[in-house]
This record gives sequence, C-alpha cells and structure tokens, in this order.
Amino acid sequence: MEEQRVRRGGPPLWWRHGPPWPGRRDEERPVRWPWRSTVLLTAFVLVGSDFAAHGQQGERALLDPFARVLLLVAAGQQLWRLRHPVPVVFGTAATVAVYLGAGYPYGPVLLTVAVACFSAIVAGRRKAAWAALGLLWAAHVLVAHWLYRWLPPSGDEPASWGQEIVIATWIVAIVALSELARTRREQWARERAERARAARRRADEERLRIARELHDVLAHSISVINVQAGVGLALLDTDPEQARTALTTIKSASKEALGEVRQVLDTLRTPGEAPRAPAPGLDRLPELVEQAASAGLTVAVEGTPPRLSPGTDLAAFRIVQEALTNVVRHSGSRHARVRLEHDAGALRLRVDDDGPAGGAHAGGSGNGLAGMRERAAALGGTIEAGPRPDGGFRVLAVLPLTVREENR
Repeated sequence: MEEQRVRRGGPPLWWRHGPPWPGRRDEERPVRWPWRSTVLLTAFVLVGSDFAAHGQQGERALLDPFARVLLLVAAGQQLWRLRHPVPVVFGTAATVAVYLGAGYPYGPVLLTVAVACFSAIVAGRRKAAWAALGLLWAAHVLVAHWLYRWLPPSGDEPASWGQEIVIATWIVAIVALSELARTRREQWARERAERARAARRRADEERLRIARELHDVLAHSISVINVQAGVGLALLDTDPEQARTALTTIKSASKEALGEVRQVLDTLRTPGEAPRAPAPGLDRLPELVEQAASAGLTVAVEGTPPRLSPGTDLAAFRIVQEALTNVVRHSGSRHARVRLEHDAGALRLRVDDDGPAGGAHAGGSGNGLAGMRERAAALGGTIEAGPRPDGGFRVLAVLPLTVREENR
C-alpha cells in the first residue's frame, strides 16, 4: 500500500517514518557504507580547493602533493563515519588542523568537518563531536595568533579576531544543525515506537475479542452437546425415541456452533469487510432458552430488552449465554431466571439459579467469568458474580445504553 501510494504521487515513506539520515542505526536498516556520498564529497573538496587556492593566492600557501594527501585523507575518512563516528570526527578535525596549520587555503576542506560532526551527533556521539570541534578551533587560534611566525607561508600576519568570530559562528551553526537533526530523528524514533506499541495493543485487543467469541460459542454449544450425549447414551437401550431426540439436539447445536465459528474465521480471513451474517443479540434470547431447555434447563425470562447498539446487544447476549452455560455445567439446579431491566442510562441483566453447585467451581470456570467482565468493561459496564445469601448463584451485569466510542 505504501509503495502504491508513493507511485501515485503521495508523500514519500520518510515523511512518516523519518528520512534516512546518515548514521541511522536501527533494526530496520543495517549500517551501510556511504560510497557515493564519500566519492562526491572527495571530488568536491579536491576541485573546490583548487579554486580556493587561486582565490587566496599570495595570502595562503599553494597546494602541493602533501596538501592533496591531507585533502584526500580528510574526505576519505567519511567512508567510515556511519560505523565509527567518534574516530572519524576526531581524525577529520586533526587532519584539517594540520592542513590549516600548514598554511594551505581555506575552502571546502571545512565541509569534511561539518559532515563528520553531523554524523557523530546524529549517531548520539554528541560530546565527541563537540570536543573535536573545540580542539579544531583551539588549534586554529593557536596557529593563527602565536605559531604563525614559524609556520608557512613566510611573512604571514596574525589573523584578525573577527575571522575567529566567523569561524566560531560557523562551528556553532554546524552544531545547531546537527542537534536539530538529532532531535528530529529521536522524535521520529519515538513516533515509530508508539505506532508499533499501538499496533501491538490493537492486535492484543483483537486476539482477546476473538478468544471471547470462540469461548462463548464453543462453551455453550459443547455444554449442550455434552448433556444431550449423556442423555442419549443413558436412554439408547431403554428409550430409543428420546435418544433420537437427544441426537437431533446435538446435531442442531453443533451445526449452529460450526456456523458461528465459521463466521469468526471468515472475519479473520477478510479483515475490513463486514461479516456476512449479523452478530447475535438479545432478539435471539428465545433460541437460547430453547437450547437450554434441550440441555434440561428451564429458563424463565422477565422483561424485554430496549433497542441496543450492535456492540451492547452482542455483549448482553454473550453474557446471558455464558451465565446459562455455567448453570448447565456447574449447578445442580434445573431452573434459571433471566431478568431484564433498563432505564434511561443502563441495562441490567440478572441471571439466577437456585443451586446447589454441581461441580468443583460454582458459577463457572475463571475463563467464562473473565470473558464476561471483559465484555462489560469494554462498554464501560460492570459484572458481579457470586453465591447468593439464600443459596444458588447470581450474575448481575450493568451495561450503559450510551457507549462512548474511543478514537483509534
């Protein structure tokens, strides 16, 4: 998608992720050898220094083979500036100090110091870059004001302090530009990390949502199938007709479970597309009652649900489904009550059974209750589940009718 957008004339990739500054080190891009930029810089320094020598003829020493070697060394070191920024910045500063101390003309050679300093600061070696520039400026002051009598060119005059101010300003400008690039690069790195964290967070939330859906679908259907399978086995010889009814219920429950699982998997395979079947809601509460009845559980429903948003409707249905599944699996009672109440601000779902607990975990296993709490919390609601004072078990869910959507 990004490549297509760039080909259509959209902003380049680095507009969002940061430009590929020299010295950038991260897991996405290995450190490279800057061959092309080093060759271009070397050519520019050599050619530009010839022009600078003509312009400063009589004021500075002429370029000789030793000067050209110094120019090559200063520019050639930049090939290692991404891998070894500290040695390169100090080596470049020392080479340029020798070049200027020998009286050779000012010119593009100073650009090599700027490049080395820029790479070192962007790579996070700030103190080394500052120290190298400070040593270069101190060496220039020493040569220009005290050692010029013994150094070429002969008859040279001390440099003006105005010239030193210009050089100091040039050094400050290099440092400021490099620090600006470093700050911007760190900002881009933080933004990339934040985007990665947000993507992982969305993936975790989606994984939990899918896990809840699969748990609710499979736990309810398999509980019904388990109960009916037990009934069928018990009555297979004595009451074949009742065993046939149990097998029919198993077939219906498994078919419905397969359909819902297929819907969840289709959503995974085609992200971004709407599901082909509507999500279940409280309008399917009668079907839930029938399935519970086929598992031997009589459910009495009181109240009618209001008009709900799809998310709240699905959460309410799954909470009732999980609560009834827990009654089938873990309660000795064969009767349950579902009560629906609502006012202007909230929907209250209450599921009661009279117990006693029929298993080791009254009210259900931890996964089911945790899933109900997660569904309610995602909508800003609450879940209370536990034994009643008069015996039995109660699940009470309070879901807000107005859900504030979060910006993602």
